[in-house]
Amino acid sequence: MNKGELVDKIAKDAKITKGQAADALDAVIGAVESTLAKGNKVTLVGFGTFSVAKRAARTGRNPRTGKEIKIKAKKVAKFKAGAELAKKVNK
Repeated sequence: MNKGELVDKIAKDAKITKGQAADALDAVIGAVESTLAKGNKVTLVGFGTFSVAKRAARTGRNPRTGKEIKIKAKKVAKFKAGAELAKKVNK
């Protein structure tokens, strides 16, 4: 499912216009992004938790040349599914 299909589904299920659904989805995504950018986490009970993790610097390998390269440390976004979501996925 892509973003357009998700907007269509939200609009249909909530009985709102596609424009309103798109605005609502953009607001939710924006809120998650800004919260993660501050280093905080977002927990949606039953659905899951979005968080930020630190990835340590490491040595990698260029697949074309086989030469070793240094990969810088960085922060990455993570998602951990909640119990209810995990149950529904594993039916």
